[in-house]
Amino acid sequence: MKTSVYIATSLDGFIARENGALDWLPGSDGDNQGNGEDFGYHQFMESVDMLVMGRNTYEMVLSFGEWPYGEKRVIVLSSKKIEIPENLSKTVASRSCSPIELVDELLKSGAKHLYIDGGKTIQGFLNAGLIQKMIITQIPILIGSGIPLFGELDRDKKLRLIKSHALDSGFVQSKYEVLE
Repeated sequence: MKTSVYIATSLDGFIARENGALDWLPGSDGDNQGNGEDFGYHQFMESVDMLVMGRNTYEMVLSFGEWPYGEKRVIVLSSKKIEIPENLSKTVASRSCSPIELVDELLKSGAKHLYIDGGKTIQGFLNAGLIQKMIITQIPILIGSGIPLFGELDRDKKLRLIKSHALDSGFVQSKYEVLE
């Protein structure tokens, strides 16, 4: 099974402010700094069977109003019970297990490509050696503090740069293969 990360960070490596706010991220307030470009997100989503995210990311996405994942299956990893609105109950489920246990379960269910999202969830999958590819878009802003994309690791993680390119918006998107 393939597991991938697709995420944006500030130049100083944060995925959100300490309180989870994304107000620094272009487009979060309806502006169109990216000039309508989706930075390969649609194509990436077409390749994904399901998403795995943590509770904090799930709650943030719920606050957006419209559920952005359509009929795509979503698994929320959380040690606490989460509320799933009735309109999402067919596509969203929660689990309380390790990344290895979840991947084993999803592999048996026929999943082929997982999109891993959320800081702690990405870190857990990375520490378990379960991330193969990362697409990271750096936004040219320094926010000084917040929720880091990467935290403590149990060992060094070697990456191989597949491609990096500057976008017209000033963003820099880099694709990495995770080498173990």
